Amino acid sequence: MGNYLFPGIRVLLTLAFAAAGLAKLAGVEMMVASFDALGIGQWFRYVTGVIEVGSAALLWVPGLQVYGAGLLVCTMIGAVLAHLFILGPSAIPALVLGILAASLVWKHRNQLPI
Repeated sequence: MGNYLFPGIRVLLTLAFAAAGLAKLAGVEMMVASFDALGIGQWFRYVTGVIEVGSAALLWVPGLQVYGAGLLVCTMIGAVLAHLFILGPSAIPALVLGILAASLVWKHRNQLPI
């Protein structure tokens, strides 16, 4: 994947996760219903919203992009599993967003201390 794609991926992920996270934090009816279906509690909706908004912001902080993208990958793994086993109907959007976030982890892997 050429380096010219990564800025677009970062913008796309920022828009997607800022919107989704803010919808969770604002208590949009669809988000409340989804987290009710999960059966974990609405507190988890708030935690997920904060992670999504915070991770979207980290994508723009030099030296911390790998952590923002990594948190988004972990969040999307959870979303894929939730869609496959509880929510339905399709885990494809979460899978695609997770793959895009993983590409940013790879791009910024030099930021890891290992």
